[in-house]
Amino acid sequence: MSDEAVHENGRGTGETTPTPGTRRPGGRTARTRAAVRDAVLAGLTEHGYPGLTVEYVAAHSGVHKTTLYRRWKDVEGLLADALDLAGEDSWTPPDTGSLEGDLRALAREVVVSFTDPAVTASGSAMIAAAFHSERAAVALRDYYAERFARCEVLVERAVERGELPATPGSAPDTPEAGPPHSASGTTAAGAIDAGALARAVSAPLFFRLFITREPVDDALADQAAAAALAAARAGAFTTGSTAGTSPGAAS
Repeated sequence: MSDEAVHENGRGTGETTPTPGTRRPGGRTARTRAAVRDAVLAGLTEHGYPGLTVEYVAAHSGVHKTTLYRRWKDVEGLLADALDLAGEDSWTPPDTGSLEGDLRALAREVVVSFTDPAVTASGSAMIAAAFHSERAAVALRDYYAERFARCEVLVERAVERGELPATPGSAPDTPEAGPPHSASGTTAAGAIDAGALARAVSAPLFFRLFITREPVDDALADQAAAAALAAARAGAFTTGSTAGTSPGAAS
């Protein structure tokens, strides 16, 4: 994260007033956003959402509070934009050469994100803030929706390698045989939901982190990845799949 703070006074700067959560150009505006984002994260980590104030952000970003009120309106606007800015990074899902390796690496990223002291405080604070602010909750959902959308490439690569089944419950294809797949992950049974697969990898870890407050480690990450992989191979994340439907269930 950038440590550069840009001071702006309350007078006009020639910039239009953007809506929090929208994409913005680079240059001075980008530096200002980064400084404000860093101050928001610092405030959340230090005081939590109830103690975060516009005055705190102004003091720690070097951006005058008049400018903050004009551009972001309030604390919720600041928080929503901080999450939006986080979602504009260049993160891509792992590419290890196999779906199994990709899912394991993805799960281990979750563990690092919430156990490494250098990064865990701000992420946990953002999630906690979403319980206090509906606007923050929406921004957090959008942030993770963007993350899960980027995971589509995991499915695309796995389908191309023949690592996922052609139909729900069938054995995986070999790269040399079986019906062709499109790059989007479409099979004879439908499209594989990459977002659902990514959620299945992280869900057990998030449950331990934020519900039962149990420790997580690489062994648990590997376990979560293995379970998600088994479900994917069984067709659990394929659109229209009936995997796991008991006899007599409504059609």
